[in-house]
Amino acid sequence: MAVSHLLFLPGDGIGPEVTNEVRRVVEWFNARGAGFEIEHDLVGGCAYEAHGQAVSDATMALASAADAVLFGAVGGPKWDRVPYEVRPEAGLLRLRKDLELFANLRPAICFTALAESSSLKRDLVEGLDIMIVRELTGGVYFGEPKVITDLGNGQKRAVDTQVYDTFEIERISRVAFELAAKRKNKVTSMDKRNVMRTGVLWNEVVSAVHEREYPGVELDHMLADAGGMQLVRAPKQFDVIVTDNLFGDMLSDIAAMLTGSIGMLPSASLGLPSAATGKRRALYEPVHGSAPDIAGKGIANPIAMIASFGMALRYSFNMSVEADLLDRAIAAALDDGLRTGDIAAPGTKTIGTAAMGTAIIEKLDRLSA
Repeated sequence: MAVSHLLFLPGDGIGPEVTNEVRRVVEWFNARGAGFEIEHDLVGGCAYEAHGQAVSDATMALASAADAVLFGAVGGPKWDRVPYEVRPEAGLLRLRKDLELFANLRPAICFTALAESSSLKRDLVEGLDIMIVRELTGGVYFGEPKVITDLGNGQKRAVDTQVYDTFEIERISRVAFELAAKRKNKVTSMDKRNVMRTGVLWNEVVSAVHEREYPGVELDHMLADAGGMQLVRAPKQFDVIVTDNLFGDMLSDIAAMLTGSIGMLPSASLGLPSAATGKRRALYEPVHGSAPDIAGKGIANPIAMIASFGMALRYSFNMSVEADLLDRAIAAALDDGLRTGDIAAPGTKTIGTAAMGTAIIEKLDRLSA
């Protein structure tokens, strides 16, 4: 049996707690012949304390060699005053950039059991299933120059640069169109072409890729600010949303609140398939942050982290049956009224991180019997 190598980077805050529940799920699949091998390393603030940098070269080598990286969370007030270049978040940015993980997939799915936990009315979100495809290695987060200049007389000027090349927009567009073709066959591209030159190019390139390569997929264009409004007005109008790095960051957090909690949302960051093996480099992480206010209390919601492993099963290991099984186990635990504090509601039972992991594993046992 082929061995699949997983690199776990739990990180800071609640990262180690939620990652531990994924380890238990991986062990459940291994007991049934999955063949995953796990290695652990440091990223974020804990890596800064150990190595003076947010991710070491040795860790980057492990990440490059892994079949998939499972990433927890980084950051916290403990490291607020470290130099900008070695802040905990720099570790994640380096992983994304150096591994060329240009495509960030952020599903927003509202489980029936959590419809009342959404910020919107049940009829607007029940059955919601959106995929936000965010370009991840370009745009304003990586553009140069990126500086703060002292102008004198107490004045400073900060500059961040938004940059996109045609090829970057083409490859993220293809990911969106290919996903949509397996879903509801609709892509909505969001940009700010009314005020940004990068938005003009974005619109032009997405349209050209659509016309040339995916004419059978429906394509709409929407200004990103209007898209944010429509996400909270009528979210079920969307299937796949494709957008740039900055707008994708904001829009996916808006979508998080439609599902009941940011603690419910997984994500996948994918590179191009290898010409030699066909495999993509990939990193999977929950959308939530390190939540230092609840770290160490055993109350964090592990579902987003567990569902991120589900995305790894689907996109890195071609194990769709197993991914579907894990999704059903999560839904079944929620249907039983089990909740962590972030999604608790009247009539439900509030449990901790480990208990939620146990509940999902018990559902895996039952559903696979």
